[in-house]
Amino acid sequence: MSSSSTRKHAGPAAVDQPAVPEPSFAERARTLVYLSRIGSLSTLSRKQPGFPFGSIMPHGLDVTGRPIFLISTMAMHTQNLQADPRASLLVTQADASGDPLGASRVTLIGNAVIIPQPDVASARKLYLERYANAKYWVDFEDFSFYRMDVVDVYYVGGFGVMGWVQVSDYDQARPDPLADTASGIIEHMNTDHTDALVLLARSFAGVESQEAAMTSVDRLGFHVRLKTPDGMKGARIAFLREVNNPGEARKVLVEMVQQARQQP
Repeated sequence: MSSSSTRKHAGPAAVDQPAVPEPSFAERARTLVYLSRIGSLSTLSRKQPGFPFGSIMPHGLDVTGRPIFLISTMAMHTQNLQADPRASLLVTQADASGDPLGASRVTLIGNAVIIPQPDVASARKLYLERYANAKYWVDFEDFSFYRMDVVDVYYVGGFGVMGWVQVSDYDQARPDPLADTASGIIEHMNTDHTDALVLLARSFAGVESQEAAMTSVDRLGFHVRLKTPDGMKGARIAFLREVNNPGEARKVLVEMVQQARQQP
């Protein structure tokens, strides 16, 4: 479950705390790009050679996670791409709160080229599934579909969690099965089950806290932010088994609370 990517700028791991399973960087990057609807596209400026030119960019995704753009020849970024296809797309965590540097983000680096005519129909379908309003301009003569052929991926999961991801791993990864429902699970737990989160942190992470809040959840477990006598702490808690949908996640959480309550 671990990524081959390395951690930078992080302190040494606690020797008495075993590693808790987490999705790989490739999976987390794919999930983030899947959830995102708008990124920041950087192209190489024609007017100022060698300088990056940033643009807000909605994007669709094909089955391997390659971004799809619907862009006009009138746009400066399109003119830049026509001269040099090299570009990068920065995607950030949409619901990040607090310090944005602690939020997840991913940078895709690749060549953005016009999609061949035989592939336009499928790209059009994928794009309109995300952006229904684009139907009003998708067929304008000056608009075309471009696709970024990714050559490298850099993922940052917050403070001290970052690394390069192999393109082959990114291509084969799939968005987390809880991606579309994670925010609802988090809201429910933090609204109705804060006492249970305190209990789970004590039993499964070994941390005593007065308050606890779930900050993320995935198929393998979840993260909590804890208010302790020594200040705020974070912890990762693994599920008893992998889950594939919200129903399974709820069932496992109930089982874990029951186990925790039975402990002395």
